[in-house]
Amino acid sequence: MTKPDRKAAAQEKAKAFAARPDVSTQSANALAPASAAGLERSCGRFSDGLRVAIDDGGVERLEARFHGNGFSPHRHDTYALGLTLHGVQTFRYRGALRFSRPGNVIVLHPDELHDGAAGDEAGLIYRMIYLPPEMIAATHATRGALPFVADPVVRDAGLRQALADILADLEGEPGGLEMDDVLMRVAAGLVRQAGLGQARASATAEAAVRRARDYLASHATDSVRSETLEAVTGLDRYELARQFRRLAGTSPHRFLIMRRLDRAKRLIASGLRLADAALDAGFADQAHFTRHFRGAFGMPPGRWLAMQKAAM
Repeated sequence: MTKPDRKAAAQEKAKAFAARPDVSTQSANALAPASAAGLERSCGRFSDGLRVAIDDGGVERLEARFHGNGFSPHRHDTYALGLTLHGVQTFRYRGALRFSRPGNVIVLHPDELHDGAAGDEAGLIYRMIYLPPEMIAATHATRGALPFVADPVVRDAGLRQALADILADLEGEPGGLEMDDVLMRVAAGLVRQAGLGQARASATAEAAVRRARDYLASHATDSVRSETLEAVTGLDRYELARQFRRLAGTSPHRFLIMRRLDRAKRLIASGLRLADAALDAGFADQAHFTRHFRGAFGMPPGRWLAMQKAAM
């Protein structure tokens, strides 16, 4: 088959793939929080471009928007993990042409050659995070080798939500506790998809989580560092994130944010200005406060307050 024939065949295959019904993507927003819903917005017409965010630790997050062929064959020395947001994503990986569309998770192992293209004329939008393998190894999600996921296109609600959480906002840099929780959930998803055994729970988990909860509740307005919680609990940050979610139903970062929101609600209900309440409760600014408030309660704080007053 000639190169033009192969290209035409790949385009026809992508069109057929895009036309298939798929229950898992009929309600993309149903996988929960605003982070996932916000990523899977209606994209309409768009120009080709890249948005890149690199944090102080060297972790890169990227949004790519393009039509046609976007990337020639290349390889990373990191895990490349991402979400297809719009269109059909096609790429050649481990000797086969792969296809992904909204609702799927992309998992590329370090040092695996791949390219990237839009599968049809509608164009492609996706977001990725590039995680050094040592960060995955540091979570101790498995005691053996790095998890290898053979299929680079997977459906995994937990892994998808973890990626949606960290990729929702490319403008802001995630804090330490937030990154710890996402890394733990991503590593657990990779282990799950690789079919490896989970690491055993710590025998001291319950007491450690209780100490962490008490410390976070009493220091909610402070900038709590991962190193501090390690010293308080005696667990490393990833084991703490794992055990905290198992026993408290959420992450240390989320628990801290909710305690700040509780304080802020009391302050604005007492008459304090929104900007002042945000700073007093430990948020960086009013925009930071509003984003978390809306994510937790489904409306901005101004509307929440107005509705409270209207009910009096």
